[in-house]
Order: sequence, then structure tokens, then C-alpha cells
Amino acid sequence: MNARELRATTGLAAIYGVRMAGLFLILPVFMLHADDIPGATPLLAGLALGIYGLTQAALQIPFGLLSDRLGRKPLIAAGLGLFVLGSLVAGFAEDIHGIILGRALQGAGAVAAVVLALTADLVTEERRTRALAVIGLTIGLTFTVSMALGPVLDRGIGLSGIFLVAAGLGVLALVILLVWVPSPGRLRQHPDMVPQWSALPRVLADPDLARMNAGIFILHLVLAANFLVLPTFLVDGAGLAPADHWAFYLPVLLTGFALMLPGVILGERRRRMHGVLLVAIGLLVVVQAALGLVFHLGGDVWVLALLMVGFFAAFNLLEAGLPAMVSRAAPLAHKGTAMGGFATAQFLGIFAGGALGGALLGLAGPVAVLLASVPALMTWLLLARGRTPEHLVTRTLAVPAVWEGYPVRLLDELRACPGVAEVVLSPDAGSVYLRLRPELQEEGALQTCLERGPAR
Repeated sequence: MNARELRATTGLAAIYGVRMAGLFLILPVFMLHADDIPGATPLLAGLALGIYGLTQAALQIPFGLLSDRLGRKPLIAAGLGLFVLGSLVAGFAEDIHGIILGRALQGAGAVAAVVLALTADLVTEERRTRALAVIGLTIGLTFTVSMALGPVLDRGIGLSGIFLVAAGLGVLALVILLVWVPSPGRLRQHPDMVPQWSALPRVLADPDLARMNAGIFILHLVLAANFLVLPTFLVDGAGLAPADHWAFYLPVLLTGFALMLPGVILGERRRRMHGVLLVAIGLLVVVQAALGLVFHLGGDVWVLALLMVGFFAAFNLLEAGLPAMVSRAAPLAHKGTAMGGFATAQFLGIFAGGALGGALLGLAGPVAVLLASVPALMTWLLLARGRTPEHLVTRTLAVPAVWEGYPVRLLDELRACPGVAEVVLSPDAGSVYLRLRPELQEEGALQTCLERGPAR
């Protein structure tokens, strides 16, 4: 990467990470305070925990589309402003309703799609995969650090203080955006990165994508529901003081991440990712059932830690593998729309897990919350056993000047190359997006085709 691309990548990754930290810091501690918040019930506490997913799901696609008209940085700044406002509202709230409003405003700053679009504007296509990998790694690290840091901050400054820290993180993200992140010379449309309204019906009707959207919805529903009951069980069932919860979460998350890596490597190298993900879903079924049993019978912290290592190993594997499968299964011309629909399902899962889990917690208790996830996961396991997606590789190539004015002939020429499953020209005709069958690909054939130009 050149210096400008490096600034863009590090700055946007930092913005993404800082904002996610503001959302995740309360996850391991919020339910420890629920009984002390005026007006709180299990349902309202669950709603407070998950409502940011609803507003984020509702607004992320509109934010992405508006950024094409109004500019990337102004929309990111507006989203971060909403996040800061929501954090302040929650931090100074006097009852649960104020916290719910603040969390809804936090989620309303739905800048994820805009950050990805700005990444595409500022980083060349040859280096874009590397930039997106940095952002993805930042999200994973942020989740781990937040889960460990939340209990430490809670001991020192309490729940209101954590919300105010989140507001400060939002201001820091604004400073990074304005001072460090370069401004794009011109805005370009990125159908491979940004959702398009016109393509949404076709994408939502695709059966393969629908199964994956259902899966990510269930996965995040289970995550949100688990954190309605896990923090209090660590105190009441496992005898772990709230101030020591970081010592539980940090090794559990790191071990789960380490155990996830062999599965990802095996799935990618052997082209068996679909089978690996089925094993991960099956593991989640077993872990959730075992967690329900432990919560019912009681168990020490070591048993709980072992089960949560299994949970996070499976969760991280699915969190890493599902987006890659969506990217491969989506039509090239509508990949951004497919990823937008996938992210919307993810955020709706967080909302559903908080709201439904909170309602069930009030009606039937924590064991019911855990066991209710089991049939949902089993349904996902049955859905996921459908057709194995073909293993295709996506590549982006620049169009040489010799092809200027011959877009149709270029596409026909590339479609005739061995191993080309799909080819789409970018809106500015400067690049082609290809989906390839690697086992049929002839070394250098595509580049030769591009360099020789159209027959005169």
C-alpha cells in the first residue's frame, strides 16, 4: 500500500473498531445492573441490550445509498454524531426508557456500509482485499478487548461511565475521520460493496442467500440471548465476582479464536467450508443444550469456561465463514446488496435475541432462554444442509485502454475463457469482476485476453 492507502485503511479500521467498542463494552456488564435501573423489567432490559440492532438494520442501507449523493465522509460524520448523542442520552438516563432511547440512537449511526464504500474509493482494487482484511481483524480484536475491558471499566466508573466512555470513543472516531482519513477525489459506485435498492428483491429471493441470512440471524439471536443470562450466572451460579469477569472472558475468547483457526484453514484449503460450518452449527446445538443443563443443575466456573470456549470457537468459525460464502454465492453485479441483506439479518438477530430473550427471561427464567435457542439452531442445521455452494474464486482486473469502447466484446471474450463462471463490467467500465472455477483456469489466459485487445 502507498502512504495514502495506508492512512485510509488504518483510519477507517480505527473508526470501525472504536465505534464497535462503544457498542460492545456494555455487553458483559449490562445485565448485572438491570435490577438497579428504575423501571427495568427483563423484557425492557433485553430491549435495551438489542435495540441498537433494529435501528442499525433499518438504516444501514439508506446510509450507504445516501453516501453516493451526499458524500462518504459527511455521512460517516453524521452517523458518528448520532452514536455520540445516543451514548450521552444513555449515560445520563435516569431510567430504562432513557437507556433504550440512547441505545436506539447509537445504532441509528449505521455507517458500516459507508465505511466500506469509502475504503473502496480510497484503496485500489489490487489492495482492497488486504484493507478489508485489516478492518475484519479489527472488528474481531475489538470484540475480544471489549468483553475483557467492560468489567474492568464497570468496576471503576459503572454503567453510566461506560456509556460516557463510548461517547468519548465516538468523538475520537470523528477526529480520526476529519484529521487522518483522506478525502476521495471523486465518488464511484461500488455494486460489489454498496447495496442497491433495485437488486434487493432478486437477492432476497435467492434460496442459497436466504439460508445464509437465516443462519446469521439465528447466530446473533443466540449471542444476544446468551448475554442476557451469562453475566448474572457468573456471579450467582459460578461464584465469580463482577470485577473478575474479565479473567473469564479474555482466556475463553482467545482460546475459542485459536481453536477456530484450524477449521477456517481446513475449510478453505480443502474446499470443505460448507461441511466445516455444519460441524460448527452442530457444536452450537450441543453447547447450548449443555449450558441449559449447567444453569439448571449448577456448575463451577471451569465447566462453564469449557462450554463457552466451545461456543466461541463455533461462533467465530461461523462469523468468519458465512460472509465468505455469501460473497461467493451472490451475483457479482449485486454482491454489495447481498452483503447488505446479510448484515441486516445479523443486526435483526441481535434485536430479536435481546427482545425475545428478555421476554422469555421474565416469563420462564434463564434456563428457558438457553434451551429455546436449541430448536432455533437445529432448524438452521436442517436449512444449512441444502445444496453445497460451488467453490468459486472472485477476481477483479483493470481493463486496459485497448478495450475502450468495446464493452460487449470484452465481456464475450472473457466469458469464452476456460474456467470463467461469471463476468461483470464495473459501472465506470474501468474494471471487470470475474468469478472463476480455479481447477479449470488456464494460467495467464485472462491476462493474455485483456492485453491483446479486440480483433479489428
